Amino acid sequence: MTSTLERTGMPGHFGIRITSADKDKLVGELDADERHLNNSGHVHGGALAAFADDLGGRLAALNVEKGFRTTTIESKTNIFRACKAERLIGVSVPVHVGRRTIVLQTSIYRADGKLAAMMIQTQMVLPREPKSATDASA
Repeated sequence: MTSTLERTGMPGHFGIRITSADKDKLVGELDADERHLNNSGHVHGGALAAFADDLGGRLAALNVEKGFRTTTIESKTNIFRACKAERLIGVSVPVHVGRRTIVLQTSIYRADGKLAAMMIQTQMVLPREPKSATDASA
C-alpha cells in the first residue's frame, strides 16, 4: 500500500508519507526541511519523535479489529545521530499485539542508511466511539 491520499493535521503539515503498510511492517518517509530543524540546523528531536509516533500509531491501527482505535499511552525515544535536512525513512514493526495494548518499535534512518533514532511506544486499544449528530454537522 502506498499513501496517495492527502494527509491532514500534523502528519500533513510535516509531510509524512506512508510508502508501504501491512499488519507486520509499516514504512514511511519524511523529507526534513526547515520546518523540522532546531536552532543548530539539525532535525529537532521532537520532529523525530512525532514522525515515529505517527508511524507507530498508523501501524497499531492496522492491528485492531473494526470498531476499535488506539492511542499512545507511553513512548520512549533514543536519538543516536544528528540528522540534517534530508529524506528520513521510518520503519515500524509490532513487538506485541494484545487485546488491550500494542507495543511497537519504530526505527528512523538517515539518507546514508545509518540508524538515527528509535522509539518504543505502547498504544492502548479502545472501542471507537460512535459519531454523534453534533460531530457529523461540525
